[in-house]
Amino acid sequence: MLKIGNVKIRKPVFVAPLAGISNEAYRKLCMDFGAGIVYSEMLSDKAIFYHNEKTKGMLEFGDIHPSVMQIFGSDPKTMANAARVADEVNCDIVDINMGCPVMKVIKTGAGSALMRDEDLAVKVTRAVIENTRKPVTVKMRLGYDARHLNYLSLSKKLEDVGVSAITLHARTRTQMYEGKASWEHVKILHENLHIPVIGNGDIRTLDDYIRHKDDCDAVMIGRGLVGNPFLIREINDYEKGKEIKEVTYREKIKACLKHTKSLVELKGEHIAIREMRGIAPHYIAGLYGSTVYKNRMAKVSTYKELEELLNEYQKVLKEAL
Repeated sequence: MLKIGNVKIRKPVFVAPLAGISNEAYRKLCMDFGAGIVYSEMLSDKAIFYHNEKTKGMLEFGDIHPSVMQIFGSDPKTMANAARVADEVNCDIVDINMGCPVMKVIKTGAGSALMRDEDLAVKVTRAVIENTRKPVTVKMRLGYDARHLNYLSLSKKLEDVGVSAITLHARTRTQMYEGKASWEHVKILHENLHIPVIGNGDIRTLDDYIRHKDDCDAVMIGRGLVGNPFLIREINDYEKGKEIKEVTYREKIKACLKHTKSLVELKGEHIAIREMRGIAPHYIAGLYGSTVYKNRMAKVSTYKELEELLNEYQKVLKEAL
């Protein structure tokens, strides 16, 4: 069991925040598969401050615990306001994003850009800590680029300010999501901090987890879980010494439909199906004859159409396998 502040996390997989994916339906699905903790989509401090309607809807956490509200920004005043809002919603931890590499975030001085100004990063973090009763954590990268790997110096400063844990995505900002994550730096950070360190980057299989689990206190998985929440179950079974069972195509199709149904309930059919067009194909990736059905998924417009398509595909797989 891992403790972040007063929050107990009993399982080793942290589910990363993913824009356009980490909504309440996805978080619930991952918890059902045994996630230790789940994160909201990254929320703008300015959008929270100005009561943006879309962002207000993203502040719904339901009864999913433990969960994290992740915020981003570079203005201590509006970040302090976001922290106060976090005290009013049903999350357990507040996380500051210092890792997002996307240009529209970087231009505001937030995300990975904060790593270029350690003094400002400390001011922002202090403002958040002083304005919430909940534990505050930070997610960062190795540095802005390969010449400025300042994750260790910044993490030590944030630990001194009172951060309860650090998540390190083992890439630089300029790498975006390309290249190989450098887990040796996660290990270095783990050896040099007194607070929990969560490692992130390139965990897509159970073997990846086994290779890196001792480099940190827990692992965070992002894109590796999209269409594959079964990886959470496999990791938990491994830790319990249970037999690792192969995931069947029936389980994959069932999980896809469960995810879709939950998203329809959350957002309505029109929006949910439009979003699932990009997510559903991940559930059947690599299966026999999946290319044809992945292409057809791009054209579905109702839950019933998707269900009928997957039932048809299931019959094809049954005959072929």
